[in-house]
Amino acid sequence: FLQMNANPGNVDWFDDEGWASIVEHWRIAARVAREGGMKGILFDPEPYNEPFRQFAWTSQEGYEQHDFLEYHAKARERGAQVMQAIADEYPEMTLFCYFMNSVNAMAAQRPDPVKALAGGGYDLFPGFIDGWLDVIPPTLTLVDGCESAYLYNSQMEYLAAYNRIKSDCQWLVSPENRAKYRAQVQVGFGMYLDPYINPPDNRYYVDPMGMERVERLGVNVRYALDVADEYVWVYGEKASWWPNSHPRAQQPWEEALPGITDQMRAAGDPIGFALRKLAEMGDAAENLLVNGSFSPDAAEGVDFQQADDWVAEGAPAGWSSWQHPDSTGTFAWDSQVGRTGPGAARMAGMTNGCFLQKAEVKPGERYVVVAWRKVEGSGDASIRVRWQDPDDKWYMPSLDVMIDAGGPDDDWSQLAGVVTVPDGAGYIVPLLSATGQRSSEDMLWYDDVMIFRVD
Repeated sequence: FLQMNANPGNVDWFDDEGWASIVEHWRIAARVAREGGMKGILFDPEPYNEPFRQFAWTSQEGYEQHDFLEYHAKARERGAQVMQAIADEYPEMTLFCYFMNSVNAMAAQRPDPVKALAGGGYDLFPGFIDGWLDVIPPTLTLVDGCESAYLYNSQMEYLAAYNRIKSDCQWLVSPENRAKYRAQVQVGFGMYLDPYINPPDNRYYVDPMGMERVERLGVNVRYALDVADEYVWVYGEKASWWPNSHPRAQQPWEEALPGITDQMRAAGDPIGFALRKLAEMGDAAENLLVNGSFSPDAAEGVDFQQADDWVAEGAPAGWSSWQHPDSTGTFAWDSQVGRTGPGAARMAGMTNGCFLQKAEVKPGERYVVVAWRKVEGSGDASIRVRWQDPDDKWYMPSLDVMIDAGGPDDDWSQLAGVVTVPDGAGYIVPLLSATGQRSSEDMLWYDDVMIFRVD
């Protein structure tokens, strides 16, 4: 992205000559972004120069000559001029803003949202955005980066913010632009790193909730990525990712917050991270599951808790089975088939069924899930990671995680993923699933299933 700032911010919205220059700057920026092969423009609306209120009606030179609604209409006109210049040069770009209407979300919830804007520090910004939407081509994407997410510390906060931006904040644009707003405005989130190294008495502090601070950062990054449409951006002032001359950011982030690199890699590429960790840990990886290798005697004497509709008969030692009432498949431990040696879990003729077991976990813990599967005939294989609360009841199906395999069906292919235990969960329940098998000749095997914790 090519960054642009809303500075110096000393041009009144009614200054035609000044705005002709601003529009040309936007045009040049869009051209540079396109010719430079960039995704688009990164726009920071925050004021860093006096009067520090570029989008504030009361700070404009003509404040006493024009009321708020007149300025709002003029801001919309300028927004349309800017967007037209952008679209002329780079109609497929992404215009990423550190924040858009999220900064005015409180006004969006009022009975008359536009009237409620007047007097705020960014009261003219929604009009400017409305102008963008007046002429935006359908190929261009806007991103509200939700800078206000800096201190979010729960999945619910991210979900609520997403709903506010996509739902409430549309009322800050004109009725004729709301469909375009819903279709072309993405939600992203800002991650501020300093609160994870600041002392508790600092206004920018995130409570680690009983975890290591770097682990809490990882949890929140994953929450943000799960909820965001596409982008999560990272900002910090007290350390740096590379050598630089800034007097306040001489320390590398890996020294300031050890483990941060792993947390970011795990969030951005969970499968790649899982496989790297498995290779690093080797035999030292402690399997949370009983008899993940499907050996004939590995689970003797294990007191495995069964649910009412789980069946141990026919399943490998330590495992249970379940299938839909309309499914008539069979479950078995296969002594003749295995990935590295004899012994695997087999399903045949299964319309919808699975092998499963449960293990105790704690909220915020992170686990790598790895397994191997082989398919013969029709049908599909996947692992569905589910959760139960401490009272053994199914917990929030919306937080289930699906893990699929890559590679050919007729040979052993690996399934891998990373899961984080959600708040309120007490057990992890992996479902080694089979669906769509049409006859007893259709078979599926699972082997070498592991769930191990990573820090």
